[in-house]
Amino acid sequence: MFRRRAAKSATIRQQRSRYRFLPAVVLLVLAQWCLLDAVVTAESTDIELDAKANKIHQIDSLNLLLYTFLLTLTVLTIWLFKHRRVSWLHETGLAVIYGLIVGAIIRYAGTTTPIIHVSVEAEPDAKFNQSLPPDTLWLKFPGNLPHGSDQPVKANKTYTYSFRGELGNVEENEIDLKATFDPEVFFNIILPPIIFHAGYSLKRKYFFRNLGAILMFAIIGTTLSAFLIGALMYGFVQLMPKLKSSFTFLDTLYFGALISPTDPLTILAIFSDMHVDVNLYALVFGESVLNDAVAIVLSGAIQNYGEHYSSNGEFEGHAFLRSLGDFFSVFAFSLLIGASMGCVTAMMTKFTRIRDFPLLESALFVLMSYSTFLIAEAAELTGVVAVLFCGICQAHYTYNNLSDDSRTRTKQIFELLNFLAENFIFSYIGVSMFTFPKHHFDPLFIFTGFMCAAIGRAVNIYPLSALLNIARKPKISWNFQHMLFFAGLRGAMSFALAIRNTVSDARQAMLTTTSLIVITTVIIQGGAANFLLNWLNIPVGVDDETEVLPYQGVRSDLENPDSEGATTPGGTRRGHEKAVLARLWGNFDSRYMKPLLTHSRPTLLETLPVCLSPLARLLTTTEQLTQDGPTRRSDSDSDLCIDDDDRASRGGPADGTGRRNSINR
Repeated sequence: MFRRRAAKSATIRQQRSRYRFLPAVVLLVLAQWCLLDAVVTAESTDIELDAKANKIHQIDSLNLLLYTFLLTLTVLTIWLFKHRRVSWLHETGLAVIYGLIVGAIIRYAGTTTPIIHVSVEAEPDAKFNQSLPPDTLWLKFPGNLPHGSDQPVKANKTYTYSFRGELGNVEENEIDLKATFDPEVFFNIILPPIIFHAGYSLKRKYFFRNLGAILMFAIIGTTLSAFLIGALMYGFVQLMPKLKSSFTFLDTLYFGALISPTDPLTILAIFSDMHVDVNLYALVFGESVLNDAVAIVLSGAIQNYGEHYSSNGEFEGHAFLRSLGDFFSVFAFSLLIGASMGCVTAMMTKFTRIRDFPLLESALFVLMSYSTFLIAEAAELTGVVAVLFCGICQAHYTYNNLSDDSRTRTKQIFELLNFLAENFIFSYIGVSMFTFPKHHFDPLFIFTGFMCAAIGRAVNIYPLSALLNIARKPKISWNFQHMLFFAGLRGAMSFALAIRNTVSDARQAMLTTTSLIVITTVIIQGGAANFLLNWLNIPVGVDDETEVLPYQGVRSDLENPDSEGATTPGGTRRGHEKAVLARLWGNFDSRYMKPLLTHSRPTLLETLPVCLSPLARLLTTTEQLTQDGPTRRSDSDSDLCIDDDDRASRGGPADGTGRRNSINR
């Protein structure tokens, strides 16, 4: 009996111990089921997000493929035109035309995949309004919003969206949005190689030979043109009822600043192919290089006037003076940064043996050059000015220290980047005419913009040429002045400044007008350049070292030995052909800067005072000391023009030719 009770009690204890863990097992099963449900829900959410990301990636790839196809088509057509000797349409005109065609196809025959819009209303106490929108929006989707009636509740999600601008009254689809780029892409990626190449490929001899005229046209002329266009546009806008309330005087002044810079790529390419007078080429090219820098600094000064200095948007003397100070200080400090970075790179390549590794040397050259742009922008200066003068200094100093491989590589790299960037911008201008959602077409404003741009260009050229001709011998002839006026094509800089801010109706009207002016001038003026050269009787087929007399064609100075700057039979020059600034800088450069930054002779030991001999020895390399005589690069543009006068004064030939300039200063 006792044994039976004991056995029964043991059985009960075993059963109790067997079911003791049952609640825990049940809880574990329930937890696993909930976790599995959450995992399934999360997996479905991840799948949806992955699908969205893949769709965005597909559209991005299609967008890049579109512009790659445009550039490929442009390259093949350029080859065909060169093969068939077609000269009435330049590559930039081709890029614009192809861009217009593709943009029209995208707009009217492209995908209709809609963009999903969610309306969001700001909180009643939000401090943001139309004039100051927030940078990002955080959209919170609470968990009590189920996907469907028979589906579990979704977890809380928060997404952030960046500010793109004011919504236009246009139906947008995904490819429309992706075919337009962030304007900062132009300033930070596309523009720097274009501007740097302009400085790096600059023919400095002819640039400095015509320095006075170039500075007159680029700085004074561009500023006069900007203010005149701004004043005229403001007067005309007051007669336009639809736009009168949208434009202030600062808006029209900003339009004058952005439409004044020139980009005569087409004209310069034709000049180069037909071997037009090198001084005319230098005037057109030099002005276009510098007026880009002037325009961007001037537009920044105008914006500072409206944002920081003026209290009511009207003219105020103290605000104007502060903006004027900004203009000169920003330009000067940007120039200083660019020149300093070029000199630092020259010192690095001179005092190290990095030239033994050409790949590293080229990489250092590219990185130092690009960092110049970023340093200036980070310092709230102008990267365009900095990278331009960095390119000039890199070509004048650093290039002499590079190995042969790096010289070839850097020239080709920046030439290729410039070609691709320029054609990309002009293709994008064409595409954006149909896909960019912020265009504002006003026929009267567009016509007025064309007219005022032409008047501003005329004021830039003709009055200043007359002023320059007072002291110039020989003078800038009328046919050269007409060609300078005609070479005022608008291009990448004008478009980049116009597209940077398109929030207001005024800025949208500026973008549309600027785009149409760029397209028209590139296609029509660029295509008519050959005809105009013949019509104006401008000589072509001139060698690089031969310069044209505007009134007598190509002629040796030996036929007119009494003329200023002529070469006498003894081989000496009767006068200086160069600008005073060029002569002064050339003396300082050849005695101090080149011996410091390159391996050229004479060394600093020969040019610095004796008391500075220890410092001079420290800054002089063994390579400089072991060279026999002065060293010069073999290309004709290696030195500033002052060297020609120096050699001529010692009885040697200058430039290897006895011909005289048609445009001297």
